[in-house]
Amino acid sequence: MKKIANLLLASVLGGAFALGGYILMVDNNQLEMIGQTSLPKPIQTNYIPTSNYAAEVTDFTKAAEETVNAVVHVKNVAVSSANPLLEFFYGQGAGGGKTTVGTGSGVIISPDGYIITNNHVIKGAKELEITLNNRKSYTAEVVGLHESSDIALLKINESDLPYITFANSDNVKVGEWVLAVGNPFNLTSTVTAGIVSAKARNINISRETRMIESFIQTDAAVNPGNSGGALVNVRGELIGINTAITSQTGSYVGYSFAVPSNIAKKVVEDIIEFGDVQTAYLGIRPADLNSEGAKELDLNITEGVLIAGLTDDGAAKPAGLKVNDIITRIDNVEISQFSDLQGYLSSKRPGDVVSVTVIRSGGKKQFDVRLANQFGKETIGELDFSKYLIGDLKKISSEDATKYRVNYGVEISKLRNKNLIENEVKNGDIILRMDKEKVYDIDGIEKILRKNKGKNVILQILNQEGVVEYHRLGVNN
Repeated sequence: MKKIANLLLASVLGGAFALGGYILMVDNNQLEMIGQTSLPKPIQTNYIPTSNYAAEVTDFTKAAEETVNAVVHVKNVAVSSANPLLEFFYGQGAGGGKTTVGTGSGVIISPDGYIITNNHVIKGAKELEITLNNRKSYTAEVVGLHESSDIALLKINESDLPYITFANSDNVKVGEWVLAVGNPFNLTSTVTAGIVSAKARNINISRETRMIESFIQTDAAVNPGNSGGALVNVRGELIGINTAITSQTGSYVGYSFAVPSNIAKKVVEDIIEFGDVQTAYLGIRPADLNSEGAKELDLNITEGVLIAGLTDDGAAKPAGLKVNDIITRIDNVEISQFSDLQGYLSSKRPGDVVSVTVIRSGGKKQFDVRLANQFGKETIGELDFSKYLIGDLKKISSEDATKYRVNYGVEISKLRNKNLIENEVKNGDIILRMDKEKVYDIDGIEKILRKNKGKNVILQILNQEGVVEYHRLGVNN
């Protein structure tokens, strides 16, 4: 019995030692496996040594809330001109014009009811109706417009309105988040998001008017009806007026274009202060630089604006700029192409002084240039348009009126326009009409030229042989 008890004790002790050894061995192995399979140490694959880098958190809700009530719906009721042929055959009213209704967007920019929109949104309007986000409607009046920038200023009689403040569009960065706020397809109060994909974009939007093309390009969805609406940054500040898309279908296909806020702001301020837009010129004939041009000039750069020529009465020449200088910067704005230059100058006025940096003979030079208008002055004189664009004029004499059997017309006494001279227009020829409108005196011609800034007008000219000719006249911005 005693022997059996000893054997049992030995068995228990042996089993205990064996079990203990097995557990110890297994536990050691498990710890090693955990050590091998534990979470790896994070390693930044771009090898930035900073360990506290945090991604930017972008919240669009604040910007949307602050802007959606300041973007309005614009309804344009237009009537096309009557058909005189139908009225001749079937009586007055038979050729009546067709009523059309167009819609777009606008941005309230002051609490007392000033609204900015695109000129093409309100073009030809007989009546303009503004509807706020709270569904209140108002009749709007046109304060002024500027076709070259496609900007128009409207006004409604109301106070304490929500409005959007302007940001400095020169500070906008490619890759920056933006919101487009507007009324696409009559879907009011629509907000879309995207990024700035390019700046100073030229898209050749118009062949009829000399457009200022230095658009902000975004991939925020913009569709018909968004025109005139707001492009804002994440702080809800206005950085552009949504203006155009490029599309084969008429709808959004990936990118849209906005007039920069600096241009729009300057146009609006000019309209309010002067009743017209004051355009500033550098006084150069520009050319974009490319590889071929750089090679011809023995340059190692392909960005900048080449001065291909200087105007005689412009601002650049007396400031010291020369032909073949390459403009690379104006003030603090980099200039890589002409649209950069055009966009920045469009935010300036005649009389403003800008610092122009150029590359000349391989080195950098800086010049202070006092900008001028298209006539080389800081202010526009009473007859500047007719004098500079055509020449000296006088009312048709009674002898010529009798000779040519006309009771209207203005005689050219000293022709200055080089294109007209090349087309054999001469002193003594008579301007009868401009764009189908009869002219009776110099003031009438001046008025038509001012009204058609940035466009071409057709001159109907009676030469001294009694033959009527037609000539195209370009009217600078």
